[in-house]
Amino acid sequence: MGVAAQIVRVLEMTDNSTTVILEGKKRFHLGELVSSKPYMKAKVTPATETLPKAKDKSFIALTSSISDIAIKIIESSGIVPPEMAFAIRNIENPVFLINYISTNFGLNVEEKQRLLEIDEIVERGYQLLNLLNKESQLIEIKTSIQNKVKEGIDQQQREYFLQQQMKTIQSELGEGVGESDAKEFRERAKTKKWTKQVADIFEKELNKLERISHHSPEYTVQLNYVETMLDIPWGEYTKDNFNLRTAKRVLEKDHFGMETVKERILEYLAVLKLKGDMKSPIVCLYGPPGVGKTSLGKSIASALGRKYVRMSLGGLHDEAEIRGHRRTYIGAMPGRILQNIKKAGSANPVFVLDEVDKINADYKGDPSSALLEVLDPEQNSAFHDNYLDVDFDLSKVLFVATANNLNTIPRPLLDRMELIEVSGYTQEEKVEIARRHLVPKELDNHGMTKEQFVLNKPVLNQLIDQYTRESGVRELNRQIAALMRKVALRVATKDDYNVELSKEDLQTYLGIPKYNKEKYEGNDYVGVVTGLAWTSMGGEILFVESSLSPAKNPALTLTGNLGEVMKESAMLALQYIKAHAKELNIDSKLIEENSVHMHVPAGAIPKDGPSAGITIATALVSSFTRRKVRKNVAMTGEITLRGKVLPVGGIKEKILAAKRAGITDIVISEENKKNIDEIKPVYLKGLRFHYVKDFMEVIDFALLKEKV
Repeated sequence: MGVAAQIVRVLEMTDNSTTVILEGKKRFHLGELVSSKPYMKAKVTPATETLPKAKDKSFIALTSSISDIAIKIIESSGIVPPEMAFAIRNIENPVFLINYISTNFGLNVEEKQRLLEIDEIVERGYQLLNLLNKESQLIEIKTSIQNKVKEGIDQQQREYFLQQQMKTIQSELGEGVGESDAKEFRERAKTKKWTKQVADIFEKELNKLERISHHSPEYTVQLNYVETMLDIPWGEYTKDNFNLRTAKRVLEKDHFGMETVKERILEYLAVLKLKGDMKSPIVCLYGPPGVGKTSLGKSIASALGRKYVRMSLGGLHDEAEIRGHRRTYIGAMPGRILQNIKKAGSANPVFVLDEVDKINADYKGDPSSALLEVLDPEQNSAFHDNYLDVDFDLSKVLFVATANNLNTIPRPLLDRMELIEVSGYTQEEKVEIARRHLVPKELDNHGMTKEQFVLNKPVLNQLIDQYTRESGVRELNRQIAALMRKVALRVATKDDYNVELSKEDLQTYLGIPKYNKEKYEGNDYVGVVTGLAWTSMGGEILFVESSLSPAKNPALTLTGNLGEVMKESAMLALQYIKAHAKELNIDSKLIEENSVHMHVPAGAIPKDGPSAGITIATALVSSFTRRKVRKNVAMTGEITLRGKVLPVGGIKEKILAAKRAGITDIVISEENKKNIDEIKPVYLKGLRFHYVKDFMEVIDFALLKEKV
């Protein structure tokens, strides 16, 4: 199907092309091709058109709709020249209108050809209306999209313009964080290994900082918070040293003894090496002062190749010291846990919590309860600090707590820690520690060489015996330092002195001995029995003295600064003796007619605990029966009203005290045998142990038949 057209005009264009303006006259069907040279000739058949009936209302409505939608497209598209709307309004012939619009609108060639091939004018009108509707809808969608994009661009431009104005105003007034500072913060944030959640919080807080005036009280708070977030080592870990031999060598070099602790650290390293990753245990080292609990933390850090931080909890009474203050408070800051992590610069340091038994609770809260989250491997992976207000992972931190007395630590906190006892040192161990560690350290501190100062073993033994009385070596260290100062004065003034100190030099430099060696005082008196006691300074021997005096109204008198538990032990022991006077061969009249006075010497020193139970009872039986006590015997154990002997604690310290005092036989509860088996044979040398279940066994062994 084609169109016969008349050439109206031929135009020669400037670019040597030719433009021909045609006027269509009639449609035709292409028939047989006659020739192709010099141009194509063919037979054609004119095509007829079926016109609508005159005054067909539906056709009039159709052409009106076509006219309206065409004008709408012209006005909204901007593609078709607007003059065409004027032409369409002035076309009166509906058939011509359909053909005009079909020709001049932006329809593609295929659509125009399809319209051309329709013989019925009404059908052609409907097809054209359908195409115009599609075109109109497409234009509406395009317009809607363009408007949305334009609105988005306008909003962005508006916000950018306002922000630039705000920055200019802040710059003029000297307000807000500088653009270079904000850029520096964002650059530092890119290097952080934090999660997306933390990164989003940081960006939000930094945006808030940019909007706050320099003169606002909140500015400093916000700036401190942003800098704190950047300073904390999120996910930054030091590499552990998995060379177990090196670690063992470091631990052996720094500390003498402490086999259990060293073994535990090496076990932890071994598991870490095999597994590659594990939650760090919470270790609690407990024992008397001066035995090296705190300094052991530094050795552990050195052995592991980790950073070392220490936090003293002694006297801590504010929960906020652990968890930090909320930012609403003036001068708010993170808790000391996060402050020390920040100081260490890594998220897996060795963290020593010193003196965990000396935390106090008051109206500001209970810090020991706040520590429950820190010292629980199941919870501390999401430790929440009130200031930071973002969870921080503490599970890779190796916490080492130290304590002197476990009795003051709350049970829930104690339950979260692995307890390792660091007991006091023997005389021989103290001598070795002095030779290997204390003397070389003090020589360095005093600027002296080992050629200028020599302490041999006999002199060290005398120094320990007569000038120190402790489980640890702190006082020994002070006495060695005092000796060196005396020698340093002679070196500086070039006076003569003994390079190798003698026993006489000790008295010259340090004065008369401060302590007499704890010695067993014999068994010349009845009613005096040697007991073994545990103190925070180590083990000691004590003498329980009892005497009888006639009285009309017998009473029990207790002196020697005794605690409630010890007083109860004395009353219990007397009651047991009254109930079993016949078995003990005691005349009941003697009990009824005499008052009992019990005294424990060193009256100024407070004493308490149940472990003197059998000692008190033995002293009373000795007084009532006038039987002498066996020589060189000491005892420890709790007594019940039935006469059962119960186990007690502090066995190693008590044994060391007994050895120092020259005791050879120790009476102890049978249930304490397991504690004796754990002690090294070197500590037990020269001692005989007598395990008892019942108080009658104590009497049978400790009291002789001989009477005074």
